[in-house]
Amino acid sequence: MSVADLRKPVIVLVRPQLGENIGKAARAMLNFGLSELRLVEPRDGWPNPSAGPAASGADVVLENAQVYATTAEAVADCAHVYATTVRKRGVTKPVVTPEEAASEMAVASGRSAILFGPERSGLETEDVALARAILTVPINPEFGSLNLAQAVILCAYEWSKHETLAQPTQEDLLPPAPQEELEGLIGHLESMLEPNGYFLPEARADSTRRTLRGVLTKPGWNHLEVRTLRGVLSSLQRKPRGD
Repeated sequence: MSVADLRKPVIVLVRPQLGENIGKAARAMLNFGLSELRLVEPRDGWPNPSAGPAASGADVVLENAQVYATTAEAVADCAHVYATTVRKRGVTKPVVTPEEAASEMAVASGRSAILFGPERSGLETEDVALARAILTVPINPEFGSLNLAQAVILCAYEWSKHETLAQPTQEDLLPPAPQEELEGLIGHLESMLEPNGYFLPEARADSTRRTLRGVLTKPGWNHLEVRTLRGVLSSLQRKPRGD
């Protein structure tokens, strides 16, 4: 494993119940550059045939997933462990958001791990006791219902902000059209509006022309857009066929 990979947090699913949720969690991980998945006592065993389809191509995460008998064994090599849960009674630990946890892990020495509990019950107090901090997502107090994959993707996304990931491909934009072409468009439109009295009364003609010019120059039309608009105006100028 490379030094870069060792910097990335390990995702630990403690007693996950459904293979589909393990697959969805793997998909969420790989979307944001995380690939090391550890499973503690998966209810339906491992490997699970339901995980693959749900992973939607994140097979490398599932293939390399490791299974442990206890949470303690799963995080034995990790110096910084975060337990995703609400604050537990009797457990006094720092409470951080995913953003704060990601910032800490990005500069920490030693491996980091994030624990996620079973879908229905969450982490037990014994699991949380292994963590250095509690990781809690700020959420609507009247509806605090995140599924496993959603919780994983929130944490993975915050981590990704500290990594160099590819940005979505942006469409190449053409430069704005030269002023000469804009002047042609403006003149073309004015020549169509003039016969219909658009610039009357005369006392307001200059103001109306300035306003029209402002509307047409504000968007920053490129060459193709200006040519398209000129084509529209030319089409409107032509008499309908059959007249």
